[in-house]
Amino acid sequence: MNFTDKTIWITGASSGIGKALATEWADRGARLVLSGRNEDRLAEVAASLDTETLVVPFDVRDDAAMQQAVAHAVGWHGRVDVFVANAGISQRSRAQDTAMKVYREIIEIDLLAQIANVQALLPHMTSSASAITPAALVFISSIAGKVGVPLRTAYSAAKFGLIGYADALRAELSQSHIGVHVVAPGSVATDVARNALAADGSRRGVSDHVIDNGIPPADAARTIVDGIAAGTREIIVAQGAEAKLGEMRRTPDALFDQMAGMVAEGYMDKMEAGS
Repeated sequence: MNFTDKTIWITGASSGIGKALATEWADRGARLVLSGRNEDRLAEVAASLDTETLVVPFDVRDDAAMQQAVAHAVGWHGRVDVFVANAGISQRSRAQDTAMKVYREIIEIDLLAQIANVQALLPHMTSSASAITPAALVFISSIAGKVGVPLRTAYSAAKFGLIGYADALRAELSQSHIGVHVVAPGSVATDVARNALAADGSRRGVSDHVIDNGIPPADAARTIVDGIAAGTREIIVAQGAEAKLGEMRRTPDALFDQMAGMVAEGYMDKMEAGS
């Protein structure tokens, strides 16, 4: 996939992996729609990019604001070629100590809001994607969405769920011209641990040694964009033991191909007809 003159919409674009992706894609000639809750920080990112940008701030939990954001992003150049579901929040707490409100908040932000945003965007993408102008959906999950990681029960639950949604959606869209990519980062040097929720739902406020010494965001972004350009369906962005865990749990391409083949043979029509 060539990104020159493509419109790419990134949520969670004000920092971390989202900001690095914006920089990487701008360097490859794309135009960017940048979303997040902090308009000032999004504006700073936009000002740093040598490309055409549109800042669309909104809270992913606000359904009405999300619907308006979709209309704004699509209307800017008439289409969104790549959508990156990157908004999210992590966790650092033992399950037995964690309040249910933490589970609800993380699953709402990291899973349900991402699904809602894609569902709202799908009609536009399916009507505009073609062999000449292919589109892509990119879901930023985690190694913790492939392997359950201690102190991240809510986060793992949400990120596992995001992969499940993406895999099922990939099969359904396999006869269209929309690629579906799952990204599973390991430790990337961002504020993800510092911004994580503690057991009571408060902001943790401190980082982890493994995160601070993780992959530089620019390197992670380059790996992700290269993977999307190459059509890789599951992109592992990790090093050391995390990379080994990710590769151990990588879904074989043959399984993705089998699910796509079932769709091509009319599986969905048969199931809807009850046959």
